[in-house]
Amino acid sequence: MSSRMEPPLPPVPPIYPMIGCASLLLALLFVLLLPLLLMDLMQTALIRLHLTPAAALLTVLGIFVGSVINIPVYRIEREEWQPVYVVGPLGLGLFSDRFRRVRQETIIAINVGGCVIPCLLVLWELTHIVPLGSDALVRTLVVTALNIGACYAVARPVPGLGIMMPGFVSPLVAVSASWLVMIGMPEIRVAAAFIAGVLGPLVGADLLHLREVRGVAMGMLSIGGAGTFDGIVLSGILAAVLA
Repeated sequence: MSSRMEPPLPPVPPIYPMIGCASLLLALLFVLLLPLLLMDLMQTALIRLHLTPAAALLTVLGIFVGSVINIPVYRIEREEWQPVYVVGPLGLGLFSDRFRRVRQETIIAINVGGCVIPCLLVLWELTHIVPLGSDALVRTLVVTALNIGACYAVARPVPGLGIMMPGFVSPLVAVSASWLVMIGMPEIRVAAAFIAGVLGPLVGADLLHLREVRGVAMGMLSIGGAGTFDGIVLSGILAAVLA
C-alpha cells in the first residue's frame, strides 16, 4: 500500500515588511500635514479671540513669516576662561595647561513671530476686557500672575539653547486658573487664558530669568525665538483652544 505525498504548500509571504512600510508612510503623511493642522488650530483659536477669519489667517501667516526675524535689543558681556596649550618641539607641551580670559557677549533679541505678534494680540484682548470693568481686569491679572509664577518656577537656562521649560505647564496652568478665577464670567475666559498663556512664558520664563544668562554660554537669546513652535505662541494658542 503506497502513500501519496502531497506537494508542499508555497510559503506565505510575511506581512511585517508591509506593516512597516505602511507605518512609515503614515508617519511621513502626518509630518507633511502637521503644519496645515497647526495653522488650522491657530486660526480657530484666533477666531475665538475676536478676530475675523481673514484677520486670523493674516495673523497666522505673520507668525510663521516673523518666526525667522529676530530684532536685537540688548547685549550682555561676559568673560570665559579658555585653556591655552603651549606646544614645544616634537609636540611636547612646554608648560602645564594655562587659561586666559576671553570676552564674549550674548545678544538679547525679540522674535517677531514668537513674541511681538503675540504681545500685540494680548493688547487686542485687553481692549475687550477693560470696558467690562475692574473686576474682569483684576481676575485676568490674577490668572496671568499665577501662570507667570508657575513658568518662573519650572524654567531653567540651558547653555547653547536658551531658557527652557516644559511645554505643557503654561497652557495647563492658564486654562485651569481661568476656569477657577473666571467663574461667572465665561465670556472673557478664553481671552484671559490666552493672555496668561502668552505672558506666562514671556515674563516668567524669559524676562525674569534674564539675569541668569550672564553665567550661561550662549551666543544669542531670542525671546520667542522658535517662532510658531515656541512656548509663548503654543501656550497662548492651546490655552485659548482649551478654555
